[in-house]
Amino acid sequence: MYVRAYLRASTKQQDAGRARADLGRFVGERDLRIAASYIENESGASLQRPELFRLLDDCHPGDVLLVEQVDRLSRLNATDWEKLKASIGAKRVRVVALDLPTSHQLIQTSGDEFSTRMLDAINGMMLDMLAAIARKDYEDRRRRQSQGIEKAKAAGTYRGRPENKERNAALISMLEQGQTWSSIVAATGVSTSTLSRLARKIREAKG
Repeated sequence: MYVRAYLRASTKQQDAGRARADLGRFVGERDLRIAASYIENESGASLQRPELFRLLDDCHPGDVLLVEQVDRLSRLNATDWEKLKASIGAKRVRVVALDLPTSHQLIQTSGDEFSTRMLDAINGMMLDMLAAIARKDYEDRRRRQSQGIEKAKAAGTYRGRPENKERNAALISMLEQGQTWSSIVAATGVSTSTLSRLARKIREAKG
């Protein structure tokens, strides 16, 4: 059995590796160690997470996928959560989360078959519940954010997201050097809409 830690944050401005010490302490208290860590900055509401699926590709039956909280693994809608669960189940991976006490026993050596199956069933139900709560929290925050923006727009005080001038200057330089949009997107993760806006800015500056 290998313990594989998955650490995720939503944006590149956040420290995805923040929980590394807590996860290390958790396995250390059980005389185990983390075989590998997989770190990425991607939204938990999306299935487009290369590091998570690289972790699953690396797993063998009985390995542990260790996370700090269930919402680090999923803020997915119901359909995508079922897809992710199917991928986890196909690899026969055990999900252990620090905020899900029913999962902690799964990181220990297995007991008899009955106890293991009962524990898997209980943990599965709790995992589903916390994943649903994480999704609701995500949707609530998005709704409050949208309501706040609409209120600010109505009051004439909305200014939008502050421009990342340093990043945009680097992107403009890449565009002016003739790099293709696809290569810039692959290297930086920036959206094509941002590149379109910056390309238009370059054209306007040239008159």
